Amino acid sequence: MTVASTAEATTTGTWNIDATHSSAQFKVKHMMISNVKGEFNAVTGTLTVNSADITKSRVAASIDAGTINTRDAQRDGHLKSADFLHVEKFPALTFQSTRVTKREDGELAVEGDLSVRGVTRKVVFEVEGPSAPMKDPWGNTRIGLSATTRINRKDFGLTWNTALETGGLLVGDEVTITLDVQLIKA
Repeated sequence: MTVASTAEATTTGTWNIDATHSSAQFKVKHMMISNVKGEFNAVTGTLTVNSADITKSRVAASIDAGTINTRDAQRDGHLKSADFLHVEKFPALTFQSTRVTKREDGELAVEGDLSVRGVTRKVVFEVEGPSAPMKDPWGNTRIGLSATTRINRKDFGLTWNTALETGGLLVGDEVTITLDVQLIKA
């Protein structure tokens, strides 16, 4: 599937993220030996597709930082604290696109401003999709897409760490973020 033909032919208009069928996952090195994975359970936002020129499309998304889940309540509490996300002061992670580029393989690169913990940096999400539209059993038209980027957590003020006795650090700097999103035509 090429994004150009699918997007231009069938995904014109505004699409709202279906939070029930969408998630934002992340992974980061733990103790320099394996990845810890987690997710946020509340993703909202809007995709506006320009069918005449897919590069003029735009996206805005928000993630409720308090919904972080790494399957360990103590770790989740620490990640919500001022050491990391400081959820009380910064309740949301946000993304606002500034540029959409079609790649040679037909997929998209979406550049924009990612805000985490009150710090905003440019990032580029590599996007697979959007899929061809489908009708659900209730008459809604839906599309789906996946988007991935990598950030250095220190660029966003997430600097907490602790040294290991054997050398190295407890938490890696590079974080991979993956969004799996289902959208409903507005």
